[in-house]
Amino acid sequence: MADAKPQRLTDIGPPHHDRFMPPIIKKNYGKWKYHEIPRPGVLVHTSDSGDKLYTVRAGSPRLLSTKKIRIFADLATKYCGGHLRFTSRHNVEFLLTDAANIDPLIADLDALGHPVGGTGNSITSIVHTQGWVHCHSAATDASGVVKAVMDDVIDEFKTMELPAKLRIALACCLNMCGAVHCSDIAILGIHKRIPQIDLKTLPKLCEIPNLIASCPTNAIRPTTYEGKPSVEIQEDQCMFCANCFTVCPAMPIADPDTDGVSIWIGGKVSNARSEPMFSKLAIPFIPNNPPRWPEVVEAVRMIVDLWKANANKHERVGEWIERIGWPKFFRMSGIPFEKTHIDDFKHAGLTFKRSAHLTY
Repeated sequence: MADAKPQRLTDIGPPHHDRFMPPIIKKNYGKWKYHEIPRPGVLVHTSDSGDKLYTVRAGSPRLLSTKKIRIFADLATKYCGGHLRFTSRHNVEFLLTDAANIDPLIADLDALGHPVGGTGNSITSIVHTQGWVHCHSAATDASGVVKAVMDDVIDEFKTMELPAKLRIALACCLNMCGAVHCSDIAILGIHKRIPQIDLKTLPKLCEIPNLIASCPTNAIRPTTYEGKPSVEIQEDQCMFCANCFTVCPAMPIADPDTDGVSIWIGGKVSNARSEPMFSKLAIPFIPNNPPRWPEVVEAVRMIVDLWKANANKHERVGEWIERIGWPKFFRMSGIPFEKTHIDDFKHAGLTFKRSAHLTY
């Protein structure tokens, strides 16, 4: 890295990442030998030169105030030369070179209410979407559900006593801004009522050709209302995605009486032991019950405990279920099998190739 040409400053595109690297990472770039997890929430990377980089991972909410970010920055300045990073699962990681700073940093984080953990065989922070805080098509909240669930399973975040790592995700509608398609346990907000057309205001607010084109299943068809151009919805073709509401405010889909949550399980991105796996439906519908969503919390806790008690070491949730069979999982969990568990959608992902593992 010392011989690298200096990066020309430009206002086009992001700045080069090496401008923000800690000196120890620049020095040992490409020379790391191995890493270990000496305790939950703490990693140590060792380089060929013998240098050690310690990482302290703390849980953090997805939505942060500038005040909290400044507090994190102050901790980074105090203990690790100002170097920290945020992970894709909303954790904050402090990068230290002095092992003596680990315990004081953890104590300060604990005093702030940010537990350290999420490494190895643990539950990591829940990756989630916007929810009612921001999203116009949300069928459930994101931050509220995640807070309630993590409060219940926080001991599994702070320890590494699970059979394998456990990834939980939440998406507040099936547009799936979160990683619910490939998580061990996924919480997915669902709409059960098609968009309600405000026929009187639709011609004033919406461009009907764009509205029709926005529907991915061609469920929206042109028609007339009181002699003016309008639309109608083929209910059996609607997939409740709210794309139409995105382009037309006269097509609201959210409904407090029918919106709710479904639970999907068994997904993973990893290629270890098997190809990547898609999540499959476990619980079709749980009503929204804010502010603590007790039914959702109970369902997630039940699945975690069942997997923890019965899985082999290093066996992910989906791998465990595939080994024992889905019928046995439904019997063990007490989840009733319903017709909605049968995937009859003609474009079902069961036949999709999900990895680069090719056979001829």
